[in-house]
Amino acid sequence: MGAYFDNAATTFPKPESVYQFMDTFYRIHGGNAGRGQYKLAAEASRILNETRKKLQNLLMCPNKYVIFTPSDTLALNIVIQGNMNHGIKTIYISPFEHNSVTRVLHHLKKLFPINVEILPSGDDYQYDISLIEQKFNEIPPDMVIVSHVSNVCGLIAPVEKIFEAAKKYRAITVTDMAQSAGLVSLNVGSENVDYAVFSGHKTLYGPFGIAGFVMKKDVNLEPVIFGGTGIDSANQDMPDSIPSRYEAGSSNIQAVAGLHASLTWLGANRDEIVEKEKTDHRKLLEILRSFPNIHIVGPRNRENCIGVISCLFDDYSPDNIGNILDEMEIAVRTGLECAPLAHKTLGTFPAGTVRFSVGYFTTDEDFDVLNKGLAYIYENS
Repeated sequence: MGAYFDNAATTFPKPESVYQFMDTFYRIHGGNAGRGQYKLAAEASRILNETRKKLQNLLMCPNKYVIFTPSDTLALNIVIQGNMNHGIKTIYISPFEHNSVTRVLHHLKKLFPINVEILPSGDDYQYDISLIEQKFNEIPPDMVIVSHVSNVCGLIAPVEKIFEAAKKYRAITVTDMAQSAGLVSLNVGSENVDYAVFSGHKTLYGPFGIAGFVMKKDVNLEPVIFGGTGIDSANQDMPDSIPSRYEAGSSNIQAVAGLHASLTWLGANRDEIVEKEKTDHRKLLEILRSFPNIHIVGPRNRENCIGVISCLFDDYSPDNIGNILDEMEIAVRTGLECAPLAHKTLGTFPAGTVRFSVGYFTTDEDFDVLNKGLAYIYENS
């Protein structure tokens, strides 16, 4: 790949230690965690538990459980659907939610008498806490779901302030940290955060196949996935012990090993990673703003955003641009990025945008290739 600018879909490449540890661990210790009393199974269980602790440290939540799932989407399904029998009637979501939330709620509206409200925003798409508090007063929330960072425009939501307001009404609070875990600080250990969902293969720089959620210890989450857990096997109900209650099926221990390695790498390099992302965000903005045929979509003030930038091009559809850049071996994302609600908010529905996103491994050479590719489009438009 000549230049990779689709890190919001998945960070690529991964740290070399992730590749090496996944291969070595799976070859030597690839037993089934919690499914035996022999050394291979014990070593798999050890790496599973160590990875939970590393996530607790990174997300500042030693007071909460860490549950693993194969994907962020499955984690959100478990959290949202597992709370639906608790008298929930009004659910607030941000105007930038992904289909991993909106499709779940669309389905649940067919089964439950729920009302879905959109959190109001103020000038330049920024969240206005006073408007949100006013809306909560008019229509009290039972659940509030907020993407910490938009996967379309990179906007960072003030999750802690929104959840503080929501807790005045004892609402269940859920944040999706797919685009932020490990990159943008959030005190997940706060009592105002009931659930925080994470994705291993994005800003945590791990592999596909490992994600999950953090949950408070006093919440009543009903399981929605059922099956073997390796414990209490005679009982046909899911066990009460956590995390087993929500982790039916064998763990993807190779993916867990990859996440373990990426969290170790993150822990040793996090300040550098965060600073480089900010620097690369500025470089990307500078390049995009240098071409008069490119129009950045979303907040004009990018200080409260990460390096995920959506654009429109004069005379070309997003898909046209994607095809042209692909021929130059430049990887970007085009279309709706699985977030039609965000595009309706930004006024770019139904065609979507061209999305550029940086990561720790974005290089100066990548920027040079991108600059040349965009110059070619401008000169030939």
